[in-house]
Amino acid sequence: MDEQEFVSLLQALLLPDTEKVKAATSRLNKNYYSDPRSLIALIHILIAQSETQIRQLASIEARKLVQKHWTKIPEDQKPQLRQTLLQSTIDEEQQLARHSKARVIAEIAKIDLEDGQWADLPGILNNAATSGNVRHREVGVYIIYTLLEASPDMFQDNMTAMLVLFNRTIQDPESVEVRVNTMLALSELAMVLDTEEDQESLKSFQSTIPHMVKVLQQAIKDNDEEHSMQAFDVFNRLLSYESAFLNAHFGDLLQLFMQIASNVELDDDARSQALAFLMQAVRFRKLKVQSLKVGEAMTKMCLQIVTELGETSAEDEDVTPARSALGLLDILSESLPPSQVAVPLLQAIGPYVQHQDPDYRRAGILALGMCVEGAPDFIATQLHEIMPLVLHLLEDQSVRVRSAALNGVSRLADDLADDMGREHARLIPALVKNFDLALSGMRSTQAGSDDYEENVSILKASCMAVDSLIEGLEPNDAAQYVNELVPRFSALFGHDDHKVQMAAVSAVGSIASASENAFQPYFEKTMQSLGRYISIKESEEELELRGMVIDSLGKIASAVGAEAFQQFVEPLMRASVEGLQLDNQRLKETSYILWSTLARVYEENFAPFLEGVAQALFASIEQDEVDSEVNLGAEASDLIGQEITIAGRKIKVAGAGGVNEGDDEDGIVEMDGDDDDDSDDWDDLGGISAVAMEKEIAVEVMGDVLTHTKSKYLPYMQKTIELTVPLLEHTFEGVRKSAVSTVWRAYACIFGLAEDQGMQKWQAGLPLKVAPTEDLKKLGDVVMKGTLLLWEDEMDRATVTEVNRNVAATLKLCGPAILSPEGNASVSTYVEQITARLVLILQRNHPCQKDEDDLDETEIQDEETNEYDWLVIETALEVVAALATALGDQFGTLWKIFETHIYKFASSQERFERSAAIGTMADCIEAMGSACTPYTKRMLSIILKRLRDEDPETKSNAAFGAGLLCLNSKDVKELQPAYPTILSLLEPMLDTSPKASGPASGPASAEAEARARLVDNAAGCVARMISAAPQGVPLPQVLPRLVSLLPLENDFRENEPVFEMLIKLYQAQEPTAMGLKKEVLPVLQKVCGPPEEQVSEGLREKLVQLGGFLSGQ
Repeated sequence: MDEQEFVSLLQALLLPDTEKVKAATSRLNKNYYSDPRSLIALIHILIAQSETQIRQLASIEARKLVQKHWTKIPEDQKPQLRQTLLQSTIDEEQQLARHSKARVIAEIAKIDLEDGQWADLPGILNNAATSGNVRHREVGVYIIYTLLEASPDMFQDNMTAMLVLFNRTIQDPESVEVRVNTMLALSELAMVLDTEEDQESLKSFQSTIPHMVKVLQQAIKDNDEEHSMQAFDVFNRLLSYESAFLNAHFGDLLQLFMQIASNVELDDDARSQALAFLMQAVRFRKLKVQSLKVGEAMTKMCLQIVTELGETSAEDEDVTPARSALGLLDILSESLPPSQVAVPLLQAIGPYVQHQDPDYRRAGILALGMCVEGAPDFIATQLHEIMPLVLHLLEDQSVRVRSAALNGVSRLADDLADDMGREHARLIPALVKNFDLALSGMRSTQAGSDDYEENVSILKASCMAVDSLIEGLEPNDAAQYVNELVPRFSALFGHDDHKVQMAAVSAVGSIASASENAFQPYFEKTMQSLGRYISIKESEEELELRGMVIDSLGKIASAVGAEAFQQFVEPLMRASVEGLQLDNQRLKETSYILWSTLARVYEENFAPFLEGVAQALFASIEQDEVDSEVNLGAEASDLIGQEITIAGRKIKVAGAGGVNEGDDEDGIVEMDGDDDDDSDDWDDLGGISAVAMEKEIAVEVMGDVLTHTKSKYLPYMQKTIELTVPLLEHTFEGVRKSAVSTVWRAYACIFGLAEDQGMQKWQAGLPLKVAPTEDLKKLGDVVMKGTLLLWEDEMDRATVTEVNRNVAATLKLCGPAILSPEGNASVSTYVEQITARLVLILQRNHPCQKDEDDLDETEIQDEETNEYDWLVIETALEVVAALATALGDQFGTLWKIFETHIYKFASSQERFERSAAIGTMADCIEAMGSACTPYTKRMLSIILKRLRDEDPETKSNAAFGAGLLCLNSKDVKELQPAYPTILSLLEPMLDTSPKASGPASGPASAEAEARARLVDNAAGCVARMISAAPQGVPLPQVLPRLVSLLPLENDFRENEPVFEMLIKLYQAQEPTAMGLKKEVLPVLQKVCGPPEEQVSEGLREKLVQLGGFLSGQ
């Protein structure tokens, strides 16, 4: 082997000449690297070569060849190679080269130690790590670290000795490199430490945590960015391991990282890293964080840090403490209950929004906006206090503050559409004012100046705020703003800034969607203006705009209806199909969403487009998600030093077979981010790739299309099921969630078609009284089996919530057919398996309700729940009620299983838990009929308590349940004595005077609506009580009051029991009823008129007859 030529070829790899690099790579692979002697030569070069870069490169190449050639090297040569390599590494002065040599040693040792060779290496390394020579300690610890990194289980049998060593080296008095590399080694050792079986080693490991803290603190103090980042990385890695490693110090660590994050004298990178740790801690250890009650302190810390945002925008992508603090607020509000985040935030922002410094005012509204998505129900109850602050800030003198306030309106409206929509009379004029001021400001300033750009920002934010707000308005309310808004926004369709264009286009689409027919006068002109954008494709900006236009045109189609939009359907569909070929992810997804919208508008008339739509969606779902292989060699030489993005991760590419100056280790790939670079992270990338996110939308759209096109979709149904069911096991939760929805919608669609074709209406109970078709049986079995598997182990709470919603909706719509397995029953029935999963959720013991580590599962008992976690329970309660609907009186036996959990929620301190629980119980009473009799005493006790509840919604549900219990239960002894008490509690609910209602917090407030429902449910309760036992109700006092409330105008369902009761009284010619003929006749005329939804068709016929009878008296 020509070693001189070998060296020259290695030197050629470092040249900035792609062709020479390719040629050298080819010759090395062909003439040298296939020969085991090449490894010996490389070891000689990395030991003896004077040029640092060549030594470094030889180390990298040697490491690659160890696995291939080391076992083929003659045994008599190995001792000398090991000895000289080890000595050379100890003597190496250049750190990067020393580290690269150490990695070669680790690769060789991995093979040798497994084969029982190089037996003295551990002792040599231990001596080096404890040597009096600092260089020896650095080399010894680093080689141990690289050995652990390469094969951590190599030291599993020597765990005690390793921890004794590391407890010493973590406190090295001279070398930060020894201390930091010890931290890195400990993070590798943790991967093989059995925390349950080896408690002594666990305690020894935990004892290193305070020393790790000191290493981090010192690195930060010394402005040692490299070592502080490595220390942060270790803490992040330990956070991703079993919680036992950090549990003993978890609270102290949170306090430490909060101190770092809030210290303005520290480097921004260190503070951002501390905030990143806190984000991960809250996300993955939320129960532990909640139990420590640090949410309030974190929230206030974040609020203060956000004041540092300065001149930059909150939407910029650069990582800063202020933007990281906003991200932490978002995670806090989503993960912790409102008492630890939203409540203290609202208490704290008052001084901020009134502060003389605009940065403080902006921080207050930005922080509030970040917390809405995580706690929408709570924020909704506080809108009466929030709105004056928002309106005040929309008038602020500072442009930055007004921009933040507009952003706040958008965020509030996105998550509280109906509640914010009620405030339109105050909000929209303020938004228009901001828009007009910004437009005027733009005209009077120089394009490109700071003032001009600030006005552009306000213009865009105004459009976005209207966009979000308008969709929460009723059509009649939205209609009054069409003439004011559409001309303003339409004028921006041709604006120079494409983001302003997009904001204006989107806003007009939303205005159309909200105002419906009122948009008609602007329809033709808008279509002409936007039509020219559906084919643009010259740049990424144009493709983004094109996607937004297509999205808005879909909304306009929904507004104006099928007939008016007909002429535009075909060109729009053509443009959407063409968009799939333009390699723009957003445009693809927009096309899919358009198809969903048009299918909803045209229903079965969408059939001419179904073939193309179905095939495109199938093609999307069948895409391979494996990322293109990244070849880092000669072919990557033109990317040297650049960053590329793979699956959302930035990767720095080093030289072809070489390194960049300053790169550590191999210099091949450096991940840009806070996460560790464990191979598991790369495995996870496939689950969040752009293709996976596209599939999520494609699967969901497929469900929309099949639901609306019904029988026309049948030719594509089988393949839809074949493609979608396997996605219930996809690695990305978004795809699993969409797949759940689509397979259940497919079942409901087939069921509805079967009924249309003559299958009888389903009846409650098992065995089935109405046999489904064979296709339905098979499909039901596939859907249920796939869902039960997912439902059992799913960690993502949004996916479990989606399962709950779909199962509940389908059981109510299609009855018990899907609960009956095809063929022989399994070990446990579907009902038993569903019940088991529901009980786990109601006990808060389902996998999606725990931290990723089960050790934290028992730390929170009977404490407040964050709103997303409650949604899992609330939708599970919906499934309980739906099971009752599907099983009818057979549900009585299941009630025994659920009642304790439901009673517990009915006695909760949280109003929404009480309301949901008592509503579920009422639905179950209605569904199981007289089967509720054995449970009357306890049910009645709970209902009477809740009839006294301070929350109108809970009280309303209790009234509903009380009436149903009186009607369905046969336990007369228990119920009859309770009649006077129930009536006394109902009496104030039937008072509709303004004094009784109390002040509303805003126009048509949610509380006012709840009070209106309360009146209707109370009336229905009285009617059911009369129907069940008229002798128990003082009719002369009660009936006139009840008739004065008729017809009921909010909950039309309650009109049924009320008028059925009146019919019975008149059939019996009951005196009090007969005396109310004059009052009842106009009520009958009104309830038999529009809207038709007031009563069923059957009841309407009876009421017409009753009216004729009374008129003839």
